[in-house]
Amino acid sequence: MNADTSHVAAETGEEEFESIADYHRMAADHFQAAANHHQAAAGADEDGDDAAYSRHALLAYRHQLNGVQCAEIAQMESDSLEDEFEVAAERDQELEAD
Repeated sequence: MNADTSHVAAETGEEEFESIADYHRMAADHFQAAANHHQAAAGADEDGDDAAYSRHALLAYRHQLNGVQCAEIAQMESDSLEDEFEVAAERDQELEAD
C-alpha cells in the first residue's frame, strides 16, 4: 500500500487492494531493509556493540521473513501461472473426448 492513498482507505473504512506489483515492491523494500540491517549488524559486531548487533540481526531477520511473505503472496496471486492440477485435469478431459 503506498503512502499517498493509505489515508483514503483509512477514511472510508475500506481496505485498499494491493496489486501483484505492490507485493513485489513491498518484498523488494523488505529485502533492502534486511540488507541494510545486516550491514549495520556487521558494523556493530566489528565495534563490539553486542546490543546493536542483536537488534540489527533480529530486524534483518524480520524483514527477510516479511519479504519472503510478500514475494509468496505475489506468486500465489499471479494470474499468469496456471494451477498444475487444473492443467492436468483439462488435459485428461481433452484426451477422454478424443
